[in-house]
Amino acid sequence: MANEVGGLKRETERVIQDKSYRMYIGGEWLTNPKTFEVRSPYDDSLVGRVPVAEPDQVDAAIGAAAKAYETFSQTTAFHRYSILKRIAELMTEHSEELARTITSENSKVIKESRVEVARAADTFVFAAEEAKRIHGETVPLDAVAAGAGRLAYTVREPIGVIAAISPFNAPLNLVAHKVGPAIAAGNTVVLKPASTTPIIALKLAELFEQAGVPKGVMNVVTGSSAVGEQLVKDPRVVMVSFTGSPEVGRHIRDVAGFKRFTFELGSNSAVIIDDGSRLDESVTRCVQGGYAHSGQVCISTQRILVQRNIEKEFVRKLTNAVGKLKVGSPFEETTDVSALITHKDVTRILEWIDEAKKNGAKITTGGEREGNAISATVLTDVKPDMKVFNEEVFGPLVAVTPYDTFDDAIKLLNSSRFGINAGVYTNDLSKAMKAAREIKAGAVLINDVPSYRVDHMPYGGVKESGMGREGLKYAIEEMTELKLVIFKL
Repeated sequence: MANEVGGLKRETERVIQDKSYRMYIGGEWLTNPKTFEVRSPYDDSLVGRVPVAEPDQVDAAIGAAAKAYETFSQTTAFHRYSILKRIAELMTEHSEELARTITSENSKVIKESRVEVARAADTFVFAAEEAKRIHGETVPLDAVAAGAGRLAYTVREPIGVIAAISPFNAPLNLVAHKVGPAIAAGNTVVLKPASTTPIIALKLAELFEQAGVPKGVMNVVTGSSAVGEQLVKDPRVVMVSFTGSPEVGRHIRDVAGFKRFTFELGSNSAVIIDDGSRLDESVTRCVQGGYAHSGQVCISTQRILVQRNIEKEFVRKLTNAVGKLKVGSPFEETTDVSALITHKDVTRILEWIDEAKKNGAKITTGGEREGNAISATVLTDVKPDMKVFNEEVFGPLVAVTPYDTFDDAIKLLNSSRFGINAGVYTNDLSKAMKAAREIKAGAVLINDVPSYRVDHMPYGGVKESGMGREGLKYAIEEMTELKLVIFKL
């Protein structure tokens, strides 16, 4: 593609017509003969053809990022603020096109894709603002006798080339959460998007180019897991920011060498519904939290732990609300649930539902395959040894389990090997404080579901849910080095 804005527009129109896309490496748009097809999970229609990066192209992307870092790391905070703010503005200008690209690639319903674009633009705004707030502090060395006559202060400095490996389920906003803070801090990036949703990342790269981001600061390479493998192993890459499965996260940790990591590795998030809490509100929020993007969200409300005295009423209200959710085309404005990312995931979830039913669980609504989608499902009488309870479903399903005492509920919630967000509905302050203290998770939300996230809060998990934190201020801390300077006066 041409570097000039007018040429970019003409070339972009050609790309849309023949559905062929190029990688962005060192400020140039490159391809090669070997490509792969991106198809809609909903109807298998062709969305685009994307090149498979050759090893020398991945090497070139890392080299371009390393070279760009030499100068970009010295830029002013205001310069980085300006380009990130301009990216946010361009995203807003192109919001409908970006939203429709997300829906085409991963079948997120269009109303949710529009929300994702708006959030991603806000994420870049947050990153821009945080670029102006990266600072250290003075250290009072004279607090001890040996520190007399010395002045000390800290500064935060960028660390280098960051590999960003993003998932399919929020293919724009989770890219923003990796790229935005990296650039705000003065680092450079090589992005490898999910192979099911690479096109939205390439469209974002077009906006980076229009915003005047220097060549090599942002690079996008596409392809299979082999591309990511080469990327994380390269010694010029000093940090890996990855969102995906625990199995892949462990592999990256084992092969990447001496690097920094931020891993967000999934969950089977739970909410406790206590006797006497706001029942109607909790039902509404469980529906919103359990079925957004057809349940393909790392903090989707999956496990619902309900006090036994209110279980029947809660299940009745929940079943009624979930039964009204519409399954259909992701481009229909009234659709609530659409296709899962692959046929394999549909089969897997249906097998888990069957396993639960054979072991005593009951379906109160849903559980049926509709094309490459599954109707919104409520399972009751779910036990802790069932896969729908102890594994990450990543689909439109909630599993309801009754409990007797609040201690039992916390024990059930903590039995998971995961822990990003956890929710608790209660009107008892002592129980709320107990939950905040004893629940093992990255965040505890009182009187809300675990699916709540705003983009500037610290976000991340414990146990097998990962390490490090996203959220712009907190991600920048992960992506900078703290240096101490001491003057002997």
